[in-house]
Order: sequence, then structure tokens, then C-alpha cells
Amino acid sequence: MEVVILCGGKGTRLSEETTTKPKPMVEIGGMPILWHIMKSYSYYGYKKFVLALGYKANYIKEYFYNLRISGSDFTLKMSPDSNPIFYNTLAESDWEITFVDTGEETLKGGRIKRLEQHIQSDNFLLTYGDGVSNVNIKNLVDFHLKHQKIATLTAVHPPSRFGEIELNGSQVINFQEKPQMATGYINGGFFVFNRKIMDYLTTDENCDLEFGALQRISEEGQLQAFIHNDFWQCMDNVRERDYLDGLVHKNKAPWVKW
Repeated sequence: MEVVILCGGKGTRLSEETTTKPKPMVEIGGMPILWHIMKSYSYYGYKKFVLALGYKANYIKEYFYNLRISGSDFTLKMSPDSNPIFYNTLAESDWEITFVDTGEETLKGGRIKRLEQHIQSDNFLLTYGDGVSNVNIKNLVDFHLKHQKIATLTAVHPPSRFGEIELNGSQVINFQEKPQMATGYINGGFFVFNRKIMDYLTTDENCDLEFGALQRISEEGQLQAFIHNDFWQCMDNVRERDYLDGLVHKNKAPWVKW
């Protein structure tokens, strides 16, 4: 299965960084969050990626093109007819990445439809380029194949906007900075789709995914939810970036299994 990652967002609430780079390239733990997402899929054996690019598309293309050089030792003969000989290559050397510029202003549904020719499998994975989770991708895929619906989304508990305290009388017995909420679910953005979803999308710039295709598919009884009650976190602002960055540096990042 291909893994489609939507990488076209501008990330205006991270403007201190996204004036020079696209949101998926904002770093946590010294590497772009996009790399973390790809490593998560790679851990489960999914290493064929299709990136739907938009805002500052060339930044992502150049980063991965140059990563082969910057992340490896190599011998180079200066003859133009000679290719480099690589040593100690990256663990990611078995990744296959297709880069597709799907337009700077295109909504998610239009981006996916514009990738159609690059998706060969009957079912494919899809996620956003700004969130991480310790969701078990193998179990998610198995769930999707078992139910044989057009679309499966991952339902997650959102993090609380505020800290939470637990009291015994006036004594605080538990304090959490940003706990995962115990009730209520949202779309966590880790999908598995059957190719039939393309019939619900157009290449039009204004074709959305959630407010359009997924609503129709849901009304037709073709949308399943894979329940994930563990860690999930998006990166919409500076505070969330710093939170994820801190988890990596403290070796407490739940999604880092590699």
C-alpha cells in the first residue's frame, strides 16, 4: 500500500518558522515532523510514500533529495560520468518517495484526486503532515480490510486545551499539564481508503475531504472508525511544537518505536 501524506499546509499559527519552510518540515527532536510520520509508517513496513505538496513544495523536494548525501558517507569521483559510492547509508534508504505538487491553494480532496495516477494499490493509507500518534498501523489496516468499507478513520481523544487537577478536598493529588481527554472522539487523521474514494473527489481546487467526500461516504454507511485510546497529538501552534520537541528530547515520545 502507498502512504499518502498531505504536505501542502501553510501553518500560519507557526509563522515564526513557516515563513521559510512548509509546516511538515518544522522540526521536533532535530528532524522534521514529516520524517517522524514517515518513520512511524516505515516501522510497520509501509515504505512507499506519495507526498501531496503545495506551499513551498521545493523545500520538501530538496530536503529529501539532499538527505541521501548529508546522511551518508560516500566516495565521489569528479568525472561527470561517475556516480557516488555510498557507505553507512541511511536507514531510510529503502524508502520510495513520490513528490507531487498539487497546488498551493488546493483543499485536501483535490490534492488526493490529483495523486490518483500515483496510487496503484486497491487500498492506500493517508494522513496529514502535522500530527503524530502511537496508533498501531497494522491493526488499523487489518480493521479496514475486515470491514471492507470505502474509508476508515482513526478516532482519537483530543488533548485538553487546559491543565487538569484532581482534588481530595482542597489538596491537589494529581496534576497534568495537557492530559489526553477521556471522553469524546475526533478524527485523528490516520486513514485507510479504498480506491473507490476517488469517485467522490474531483481535481477542483475547492474539493475538500472532510466537508464533502467523508460526509457523503458516512451517509452511505461506508465510513468506519478505528478506535485509538492512546497517544495522539497534532502540531498546530508553537506550544504544541515545543511539547512534542520536549517529548523527543526526554526520550518520552510514545510514537518513537524505531
